[in-house]
Order: sequence, then C-alpha cells, then structure tokens
Amino acid sequence: MSTLKTRITDAVKAAMRAGDKPRLGTLRMISAAIKQKEVDERRELDDADVLVILDKMVKQRRESVEQYESAGRDELAAAEHAEIAIIGEFLPQPLTDAEIDTLVTAAIRDSGAEDIRDMGKAMGLLKPQVQGRADMSDVSARVKAHLQ
Repeated sequence: MSTLKTRITDAVKAAMRAGDKPRLGTLRMISAAIKQKEVDERRELDDADVLVILDKMVKQRRESVEQYESAGRDELAAAEHAEIAIIGEFLPQPLTDAEIDTLVTAAIRDSGAEDIRDMGKAMGLLKPQVQGRADMSDVSARVKAHLQ
C-alpha cells in the first residue's frame, strides 16, 4: 500500500472516531475514487497515480465553485471550498511561480522543444514534476508562452 493511500485511510479512521461527518464524507469520496481506479485498471495505484486523482478532484471542485458563485449559490460554493481544503491536505506543497518558471525553462531545454509543435515534449517532462503541485492549465500556458 502506498504511503499516500495509508495517510488517507488513517484520516478516514480518525474522522470516524471524531464523528466529523463532513470530513469523513470527503475522505470516503477520495477513497472510493482511488478504489474505483484500481478496479478499473486492475492494479494497485502508487503515490503518483493517487496524486493524479486528487489533482483531478480539486480541479473539478474549483470548476464547481465558479459555477456556484456565478449562480449565487454561496452555500454550495462554501461546501466545495471545504472539500478542496480536505483534499489539499494530501497534495504536496504547491510550487511558487518562480519554481514553475524554472521547471518550464529546464523542460523546454531538456526536451529540445523549439516551437509550439514541440509543446507535448516539454509537457511530458513537466507533468510528473508538477502534478498535484501546480495547476496544469497554468503550466501549459507558461510553456506555450515560452515557445511562441
């Protein structure tokens, strides 16, 4: 069992003991998403795979927050923010803008990317380094800006 999955399982147990139903619900949702992916792929996930799932969950909730806020549904947006905070506990420390720029520059150099058509090469090198630590759409925009 990966260390990240162990941390999530331990957090579920702690939330159950504490009787924290909102936190428990979010943690169970995370566990269910991980188990579903393992069943679908018929293999045990490692930390990198779990980070991809957590990153996707945060992205979905950010999109929901935007929709709820534009519709004036502040209570639903607040619930999504609470879930983002809980999921975020298991994500690594976010990268600063300077760190992202350094990684983008290094990936472009290391991949030999020269123009926008080579963007996939640079992104292929960057994705494992920034997964769960930066918004991939922001990273993609930075790579695109460097290559234009």
